[in-house]
Amino acid sequence: MNDNPSACADRPTPTAAAPITVSLVLGSGGARGLAHIGVIQWLTENGYQIRAISGASIGALVGGIYAARKLEVYAEWVLALERMHVLRLLDPTFGRPGLFKGERIISVLRELIGDCAIEDLPIAYTAVATDMHSREEVWLREGQMFDAIRASIATPLVFTPFRHGRRTLLDGALVNPVPIGPTLEAGNDLTVIVDLSGPAQPQPTAATSEALPGSNRYKQRIGRFIDSLQRPRGGPPRPQPPRPAEPGLLDVAFVSMQAMQDTISKLRLSAYAPDVQIDIPGNACGFFEFWRAEELIELGRERTAQAFERLGR
Repeated sequence: MNDNPSACADRPTPTAAAPITVSLVLGSGGARGLAHIGVIQWLTENGYQIRAISGASIGALVGGIYAARKLEVYAEWVLALERMHVLRLLDPTFGRPGLFKGERIISVLRELIGDCAIEDLPIAYTAVATDMHSREEVWLREGQMFDAIRASIATPLVFTPFRHGRRTLLDGALVNPVPIGPTLEAGNDLTVIVDLSGPAQPQPTAATSEALPGSNRYKQRIGRFIDSLQRPRGGPPRPQPPRPAEPGLLDVAFVSMQAMQDTISKLRLSAYAPDVQIDIPGNACGFFEFWRAEELIELGRERTAQAFERLGR
């Protein structure tokens, strides 16, 4: 914490009645993390004061933006996103260990939000990443906020690893998808975690492959070309039995990482039980479906209200 008057955001004004203070833990999960916005909105609207945040991957991104007091700016921006806007934010790379550089999205967010030193944020903030070589969990609590965010969102295969000081860092979800550890000594009234890998909801949404740019496009084209070669010349197409959809490379990678993260989350939460756990269904949306912000934010609000109602609060 830092009382420097040049901090990038104003500190909250204390009220006459002491509010209930919260340590908030925001989990990883791609576009499902937009539900974090709804969680934070519900908490602040209902008189809870968030005084410490830790997050992995999308949790680090939303948490950092809230810590900078710019969450409503980000929410307004993401609510305006459409499918093509999301695709244009991706910067493909070739010959590097990742499909996208991740520089374009961070540049856009820096311009939208403004960057600052983590030490100057008005609340305690920790972004969690993974050291690529030592496999250690890394808590980023100083330096430029968007450098820490970029490190924490470095999902293998999707975004390239991020060089931070002497370390090469990957997504924090690889070792700690719900990083409750950084908040344990914060001394707040409640520890609230948001797990983006909750039980599946009854009606799953579109598969991840539909959200990824061109994940199976070339496979489908090749299949149609082979089918055309098998037709009698000048005759109608031969009837073909329906083919089950085959998972693409990223589909397999995401499912594998999700299975690993689910196991890690259960182990972590069995050791450190939070006061309140908010579960967002793991099938609420695809990894890149950021154009579904409105429903995901509302989902976050609904699940938070339900979690606190179960506690009688």
